[in-house]
Amino acid sequence: MNSFIETFSTRRGELLQTLIEHIQISFISLLIAVIIGVPLGILLTKTDKFAEVVINIAAVMQTIPSLALLGLMIPLFGIGEFPAIIALVIYALLPVLRNTYTGIKEVDPSLVEAAEGIGMKPLRRLVKVEIPIAMPVMMAGIRTAMVLIIGTATLAALIGAGGLGDLILLGINRNNTDLIILGAIPAALLAILFDIGLRLIQNMSYRRAVITVVSMFVVILAIALAPLLTNRGGEITIAGKLGSEPAIITNMYKILIEEETDYTVKVEDGLGQTSFLFNALKSDEIDGYLEFTGTVLGELVKEPAESNKESEVYDQAVDALESGLDMTMLEPMKFNNTYTLAVKKDFAEENNLETIEDLKSVEDEIRPGFTMEFNDRQEDGYPAVSEAYGLNFSDVVTMEPQLRYQAIESGEINLVDAYATDAELRQFDMVILEDTKRVFPPYQGAPMFKQEFLEEHPEIIDPLNKLSGKITDEEMQDMNYRVTVEDELPNDVAREYLEENNLIE
Repeated sequence: MNSFIETFSTRRGELLQTLIEHIQISFISLLIAVIIGVPLGILLTKTDKFAEVVINIAAVMQTIPSLALLGLMIPLFGIGEFPAIIALVIYALLPVLRNTYTGIKEVDPSLVEAAEGIGMKPLRRLVKVEIPIAMPVMMAGIRTAMVLIIGTATLAALIGAGGLGDLILLGINRNNTDLIILGAIPAALLAILFDIGLRLIQNMSYRRAVITVVSMFVVILAIALAPLLTNRGGEITIAGKLGSEPAIITNMYKILIEEETDYTVKVEDGLGQTSFLFNALKSDEIDGYLEFTGTVLGELVKEPAESNKESEVYDQAVDALESGLDMTMLEPMKFNNTYTLAVKKDFAEENNLETIEDLKSVEDEIRPGFTMEFNDRQEDGYPAVSEAYGLNFSDVVTMEPQLRYQAIESGEINLVDAYATDAELRQFDMVILEDTKRVFPPYQGAPMFKQEFLEEHPEIIDPLNKLSGKITDEEMQDMNYRVTVEDELPNDVAREYLEENNLIE
């Protein structure tokens, strides 16, 4: 309890910001779903021929996994609140549409006939008789939609939409239960408060209900637009993948650019895996992000590394980016955050494991847990390791990056893919198995941008290149440890490194 109170005290400002973002996204999504779903549901009661088709289409849309739907939004609409709201409206539309249709259809026909008998026209009959009677069923659908929206909105953090999901994902990433609870409890309370609010609106007159909803929409929209209206000068958006390392490095980029130019930098942290960031850069939703030379070759341009020398791999990656994608990387840092395979120290000592090749002797005992990205990467992932070393593990479990360390600590798995600078290697007393066949190419980190963007913003090149050849493997692992295990803020760790190495005043 004490650690949770300390986490709450430290992150009060962040909690308030993410709560406001979550309310914005949820309320706007719900309002749009109601604006679309209610009139459409009413219209379908007059055209039974199309009702089943339309409702079935809405049902099919809701069966799309939320993570897949969010991923599909990036190439279509980019990242941020807009694609998140589109995805949430799609999820919320079915209960609003179906309950509106059902509520209106179930109104007692004798009441409709009585209204017609006293001369009510269709619109007046709808407003005065059918909707009031159907309102409990309609509101049940709206409340269901509200619960779906608030719950799914936590995943919207994966595409830079913000909200309480930022805290939850950060907690998962750092194996910090307090952060997960700090994001989850307000989300649950928010669902309860929204439900109370909807009940109050249900009991209001039409006039008061409309005025209340419109007023809330204006206030939330004003809060959402305030940062845009107060923004001064140019803003550059630099994003990072999940993990402490991208968070630290992107904050270094932010500090360096803001110290030496007139630009302000917005950091979009924890945007997910490589494909998310790459698609966001292609669609101009972000301006740049931290990428690694080996990832460029193995994942983005699908070229085998022609050398194991770091400088030659960097040159090959840059050539491929510039010639095929109109992108480029600035000068790389020193540390080599290459893929590795790792086991617990006691398991390595018990089975005399020092290299990846040694796993062959205990192949039947290995229970691997790999990230989905590593398990699928043909050039430098598990398929390449399997081919080079003749390994064929029978039961590979795939999971999110940070979950695999929890799984190996609990004994569910005994082999993981890792990065050479992971803090968890030190935290969980892990041993890296030597890659004697050099399956994994060098992975030096560098900022990646579109060439056109750098031509338009040449002032940022020199500040970012100050990190060229800087940060050793040991320094990076130590900074990761401070953020992941000791819960220091990435920006504080980044600034301290830059100051200690005289990169900023």
